Amino acid sequence: MNSRQRLLTALQHREPDRVPLDLGSTQVTGIHRVAYQGLRQALGLPDESPHICDAIQGLALPADDVIQKLGVDVRGLFPRNSHNWNVHETLQGDYYTYHDEWGITHRRPAPDGLYFSVWETPLGADFTPADIARHPWPDFSDPQRIAGLRPLAQSYRDAGYAVVLKDPFAGIFEMSQRIVGMETILMAMASEPARAEALFDRLTELKLNFWEMALPRLGDLVDVVTGADDYGTQASQLISPRMYRQLLKPRWRQVFARIRQLAPHVYIFFHSCGNVRPLIPDFIEIGVQILNPVHVRAAGMQPAELKRDFGKDIVFWGGGVDTQETLPHGAPQQVRDDVLRNIEALAPGGGFVFNTVHNIQADVPPENLLAMYQALHTYGNYTR
Repeated sequence: MNSRQRLLTALQHREPDRVPLDLGSTQVTGIHRVAYQGLRQALGLPDESPHICDAIQGLALPADDVIQKLGVDVRGLFPRNSHNWNVHETLQGDYYTYHDEWGITHRRPAPDGLYFSVWETPLGADFTPADIARHPWPDFSDPQRIAGLRPLAQSYRDAGYAVVLKDPFAGIFEMSQRIVGMETILMAMASEPARAEALFDRLTELKLNFWEMALPRLGDLVDVVTGADDYGTQASQLISPRMYRQLLKPRWRQVFARIRQLAPHVYIFFHSCGNVRPLIPDFIEIGVQILNPVHVRAAGMQPAELKRDFGKDIVFWGGGVDTQETLPHGAPQQVRDDVLRNIEALAPGGGFVFNTVHNIQADVPPENLLAMYQALHTYGNYTR
């Protein structure tokens, strides 16, 4: 069974030979460049400068030798966007500053800051539908966004890997926060929903522009496409389920329906952090087939209960180990124990792809990464 067969078997809710493994196929299943360098050293691989696939988050794209050493099954296609294309930072005082194609200004502490954060939004608290219409939005219908990705996808397919094509920008709700500010969009959703909907409609249009350009060119070589929109907190949700259903669910339904028309065979992966348990039935209803992550430390996201209640209808991708406390701060044996618990909860019957809860951060010790991967290969074999 090759990697693609292994992943597709798991996505069909059947048991492959072992639990499939993802590392770095998306911007939410990756590894920070600092942790990546430590992992390479721990694996006995030569030191080399990593390719950065997401400059905002500082994510390294795992090289072929790491992929092969760990037995990773999934390879990702990263369209050109503001996180990996024309990223020009300048030193201004105590920060590196970057002004992106959306008009957003990001800052990273100098000299050794680990990632960028939004510093200034292009539209302010008094934004109007006219402001949205006038704003110089990026062009996601431009085929340059996917330049070089078809031969790369073909090489991955020929090598037996499963292929993921990621959404080119953050979710409708999350991206709106970067455009006008989080407080502004939340207030508009609550008190002036027409303003919020005007922004949501424009972002939905941009997503449709991308998929209508990309999938006819790449879809035959792609197994999974991704979307993301963070709705959960550690305890509950950022917005009420009612507000999600009124303002965001219909727009995501439109995006997923168009993807399904353009590429009926692909699986739809959706990332939403935190406690999203009340929304999982809605995700399933609008076409989500894969939920990422299983945020095991958040309220309501206990792996065994999620598998019991939703495991026949949705694949769980991530949640193999707790990345908030256990992976960065636990002992290697605690990491192994956590991996075993989560595999026992999520893997039976298929429908599980191993990855951490979110990106592996810079402070994770290499010995804990080795413990995690060793535990996966020990406990994740369905024939053991």
